[in-house]
Amino acid sequence: MEHKKKGRKEVESVHLGFQIAPMIDVVFVIMLFFMVMAGAVQVEHELNLKLPGTVAGDKPIAVEETQIRILDSGEVLLNDDPVGEPGDVKLVNLTATMMRLSESSKAVPDSKVVVTIVADELAPYQRVINVLNSLSIAKVQNVTFEVPPQ
Repeated sequence: MEHKKKGRKEVESVHLGFQIAPMIDVVFVIMLFFMVMAGAVQVEHELNLKLPGTVAGDKPIAVEETQIRILDSGEVLLNDDPVGEPGDVKLVNLTATMMRLSESSKAVPDSKVVVTIVADELAPYQRVINVLNSLSIAKVQNVTFEVPPQ
């Protein structure tokens, strides 16, 4: 004796179809989120910055590029010529050479000295500091670092 209630169908046979009401609720919530966040956006103002580069009418600047390489052994090379032994902390030869180069660039209008330091992977950090101290004494201001080729 199986007893079924007359007004109800079995759960498996009920198919409600596509429900649009929950989808509309989700869309309204997303739309509300974006409307609230739009009010939090700040207006950016123009920053008056003078960026490096050439402007019409500027004279080109003569650049004297120099490379200082610091080897793993601590030896210092200026354009592939040795200027400092591993035990030389003051780097007198490098300092004197860079001072001469800096003075000669000051004598020529619109010229500057650019030094690129290339330190090998196992070069002592103190050696890099020694080179930077030497450049500071020579009053060289344009210094960059470069990763040595592998």
